[in-house]
Amino acid sequence: MTDENNPHLLPGKAAVTSAQPKRGFDRWWFLVAIVALLIIYLITAKPDPFRRMLVFIADGVRITLLVTVSSFLFVMVLGLIAGLGRLSKNPVISTIASVYVEVVRGIPLLVQIFAWYFAFPSIIQSIGVKFHIPAFENYLANPVGMAILGITFCYGAYMSEIYRAGIQSIARGQMEAARSLGMTHFQAMRYIIIPQAVRVILPPVGNEFVSMLKDSSLVSAVAVADLTRRGREFISQNFIPIEGWTLVALVYLMMTLFASRIVTWVERKTRIVR
Repeated sequence: MTDENNPHLLPGKAAVTSAQPKRGFDRWWFLVAIVALLIIYLITAKPDPFRRMLVFIADGVRITLLVTVSSFLFVMVLGLIAGLGRLSKNPVISTIASVYVEVVRGIPLLVQIFAWYFAFPSIIQSIGVKFHIPAFENYLANPVGMAILGITFCYGAYMSEIYRAGIQSIARGQMEAARSLGMTHFQAMRYIIIPQAVRVILPPVGNEFVSMLKDSSLVSAVAVADLTRRGREFISQNFIPIEGWTLVALVYLMMTLFASRIVTWVERKTRIVR
């Protein structure tokens, strides 16, 4: 049946359907395989020092993934709250959210991690001394916990801007249509606006995760035994800077490439064909 004989078939619909991009194999997986094979070759051909070092830094890899994934989950929540705060019509909430975003984005992540690890416990202890609270007086910072808190607080500001841009990209008619159906503003945001915004912001959110994975190396400066710190310990013990940092770099590269490919796969699965 032709387009002319079927009034229910929109003009150009067949052309749009046939123009949908084919989802082929992501060739960048070959680069992931090459890096993996290179690591396997090094630990097989030269067990000393590469295999010994890989065993030594294995727990550091787990800490790196723990810090990154935990921070990312908290960042998604904090970023949404701050993003909605910046869009709020309440001037107090909007001002507080805007000040948080502008201030935090103007301070380097490493400085913020230092502040959370060294300054924050001192503040808690001072409060404990002033109000005679033993639990606060003897408070000691947990390195991993402070690292997660520092990354979350910093990246939450950047994620809020991603959320804000995604929400503002949704046509205003979507909110008006939802309200005309009897939804409250909260229901419209929850069921209509935010689900659409999430699909829009998936690419930048994925990039933020990859950046967070790399920036997690900064937590090694505050006694967190992550991949970078464990690698530095092994290198200092065995005096092999070239081999040591090469393996650390390859492991980071393997993790970031793998994360990037997963992000690309998710983007393809959720892409809206226009």
